[in-house]
Amino acid sequence: MDSPSPLEKLRRQLALAVGENAVFDGWTQAAVDSAARQLGIDPVQARLAVPKGHAEMIDLYIQEVDRALEAWFTPKRLAGMKIREKIRSLIWHRLEIQGPAREALRRALAILAMPQNLPLGLRIGWRTADTMWRIAGDTSTDFNHYTKRMTLGAVYASTLLVWLDDQTEGWTDTAAFLDRRIDDVMKIEKMKAEWRGSSEQRLSLSRFLGRLRYPPR
Repeated sequence: MDSPSPLEKLRRQLALAVGENAVFDGWTQAAVDSAARQLGIDPVQARLAVPKGHAEMIDLYIQEVDRALEAWFTPKRLAGMKIREKIRSLIWHRLEIQGPAREALRRALAILAMPQNLPLGLRIGWRTADTMWRIAGDTSTDFNHYTKRMTLGAVYASTLLVWLDDQTEGWTDTAAFLDRRIDDVMKIEKMKAEWRGSSEQRLSLSRFLGRLRYPPR
């Protein structure tokens, strides 16, 4: 993998701080200037590094959230975790990373919901789900690859909306909601597994009966 250019390194260094300052300044160049001052970076260089568009600035922030998530969940941290625990921990820690920018994320969702930004918003949503599944160790390439990401994307999106309005200490309402959603998904996955198992049994029984009727010569 190619090492990032100096400009890309600067962009990554600024990304999370831009999100934090967007709470007060919006997703604007003012947030970039504030982030630069916060980190002791030349504002002129910061403006060159960070995209000027609101949606592109949000995309930069979320990409850095993805990187922070990957950096945190080392193989050692994930060792011994069951898949349910991995997914729950990934979503929860993602919220923790975004905590300082929570109010800015409310504006970000409104910006990404604008018609001209919908394609980018969908790409970001898919990338978020894909990142979490890859960290969790998913290597599927069949139809499950897509269904897993769509399901996780829906769980994360609904949890994010609850979290944005959660005023409880320690986000207890969000935690309870997330646990319920994951429980629902696990029930569906169990039903799918049982259905696949019964289908395989039916297919095996059909093959067996066929052989009885038309034994191989």
